[in-house]
Amino acid sequence: MARIQILELPTIYREHGDDETPFVLIVDQYVPERHLTGLDQVEPVSQWNGLAERIGARAVLVFEEAIEIPANEVPIGPDGYPVRLRVVGDFTGFRQQIEEQIKYVEGRLG
Repeated sequence: MARIQILELPTIYREHGDDETPFVLIVDQYVPERHLTGLDQVEPVSQWNGLAERIGARAVLVFEEAIEIPANEVPIGPDGYPVRLRVVGDFTGFRQQIEEQIKYVEGRLG
């Protein structure tokens, strides 16, 4: 089954006077299909023609294989929910720093 992903582009790709975030629509794992609109039609019609203009995308990229976009990866926490922000504190030497600051302040006061 085809997947749809959106890749937001940097704001430098905005057109003059445009407040929308520019993006590219990416469709992967797509199985090509042939669409004929009549007996006199020689070439198949792509269902992707004109889609970028209709949805306001800079482009529509279609791939048969899977395409992973690192910007779209959301890490899953141990509870099974997406992790939006993970802060890992490094308290190595924290106690020593506090003690040094206390001695410094005591030295200035005494």
